[in-house]
Amino acid sequence: MTGLASGRVALVTGGSRGIGRGIALRLAAEGADVAVNYRRDAEAAEAVVAEIRAAGRKASAFQASVDDPEADRAMVEAVLAEFGAVDILVHSAGIASRGRPVAETDPGEPLKLMSTHAFAAHHLCRLLVPQMRALPRGDVVLISSTAGANPMPNGAPYSMAKAALEALAGSLAGEELAHGIRVNVVAPGLVVTDMGDRLAHALAGVPDATALDQTHPLGRICRPEDVADAVAFLVSTPYVTRQRITVDGGTSPLAGLR
Repeated sequence: MTGLASGRVALVTGGSRGIGRGIALRLAAEGADVAVNYRRDAEAAEAVVAEIRAAGRKASAFQASVDDPEADRAMVEAVLAEFGAVDILVHSAGIASRGRPVAETDPGEPLKLMSTHAFAAHHLCRLLVPQMRALPRGDVVLISSTAGANPMPNGAPYSMAKAALEALAGSLAGEELAHGIRVNVVAPGLVVTDMGDRLAHALAGVPDATALDQTHPLGRICRPEDVADAVAFLVSTPYVTRQRITVDGGTSPLAGLR
């Protein structure tokens, strides 16, 4: 099988559901073997693994709460033992904030969001980048959000965490340029996932995100496959690093609702 990621190995965090699932399946379709990280839903992770294997690629599921440095270390060791190397890291695991104003936010919430989005990415890069330096090519793709650059009211912990994630990408890209490691950010807007459905319901009063399809000038809200398209491009193009690709169809149907 040949494709944009033929012969490569990817670790996709949050790969059992939503955006991570879409990315894992797309990279496998492009020829990569995939380590699928999950936190709690082993059944969903194994379903993704089965789909990848059915397509002829190697895949396994690895449980770890990515905000735990020791869990990350154990997962990375297990992935490297099974696959030999990882030359694509996609950090897609994430959680939402509770949607409260700063003055009403629990003091533990920003730390929880930062730990899952930004600190986890830092842990994983620290563990995986050294072995990438010896490979022909390495790619780190961090999944951010339009909220990282355009924060909305009642979402400070989430926006803070995504902004920190993007700062990590900028620093790491400069550090690893001489080693042939590309570091990029993909920043979706509202995506049709469980998290996106909850956000659409909370802000627009609709049952799920697909109910907003007709409000978008392009005729639909972003799907996980749209984000996966951007990731597939980034891990294949030879001359793009330290970039941020926004995947929102040019606008957000939720703008101005908060």
